[in-house]
Amino acid sequence: MKLKDTLEIARPINCVMGALSVIIGLLNTRIDIPVEILVINIILGVFTYIFIAASGMVINDIYDVEIDKINRPDRPIPRGSITLKQAKLLFIIYLSFGIILCIVNTILFNLSLLNFILASFFGFIGWVYAKWGKKSGFFGNLVVGISFSIGLVYGALLNSIFIPLYIFYFFITAFSLLVSREIIKGCEDIEGDKKQGVKTLAIKFGVKNSRNIALIFAVIAIIFFILPISTNILNLPLFIVLMIVGLIEVAYTFFLMLTSKLEVRDLKKISLSLKIGMFIGLIAFLFASI
Repeated sequence: MKLKDTLEIARPINCVMGALSVIIGLLNTRIDIPVEILVINIILGVFTYIFIAASGMVINDIYDVEIDKINRPDRPIPRGSITLKQAKLLFIIYLSFGIILCIVNTILFNLSLLNFILASFFGFIGWVYAKWGKKSGFFGNLVVGISFSIGLVYGALLNSIFIPLYIFYFFITAFSLLVSREIIKGCEDIEGDKKQGVKTLAIKFGVKNSRNIALIFAVIAIIFFILPISTNILNLPLFIVLMIVGLIEVAYTFFLMLTSKLEVRDLKKISLSLKIGMFIGLIAFLFASI
């Protein structure tokens, strides 16, 4: 098992992108915190998220090995770069590192037990998704949305158990947009999912109906993306600038959803566009804290 394979199976880009949510939650709730404490909190919080998220990526690939032989044959386990035994060991290592860092952070700054509970829940739902969530279809989409967005709440808890309303708006925005993307990905992977008995919305109700449900979640994301302007976020002007950019990008995604033929290449474009929109949203939330 090579180092590059252990990193690849963890999907580092996804983990780092998700870890950005921890920084956002933390910075948006800071109040008179010494810089050195803020920096240590960010480091420990980010790596807690990254390691636990990485464990979720690994356990997902373990349970998805047969599906990935069809849909993603280039991943480390299907192509033989990592054995199932090695992957299971890697899952334990990543999860253990994440929980240990959370405990250190909690003890070091005398944080609420909610911090540890949320981190443990994050690790737990990663396993739940891999074992049951993926094949359940829509429930799995919801779990993925929670897994990515949970960092916003976790980051806020690193400062205080009292979480401002706009953090929940941030959470619902990220959650809804990611659920929308997961539904589209289910449309994209319909061939392999059918063979493995995965009950995605696309298989149950068809691609067009699934597209419509994805649109509903995207609309919910837009609504809650706008709502923070009515709250006391730290930097409203910068947030509004990025919010407008994000809304334009999501509008383009809507155009693709409604006008494309919904073939595999079209679905890949829509999925990518939703991912870009999600990234712009995270940057907007980050700018709100400057």
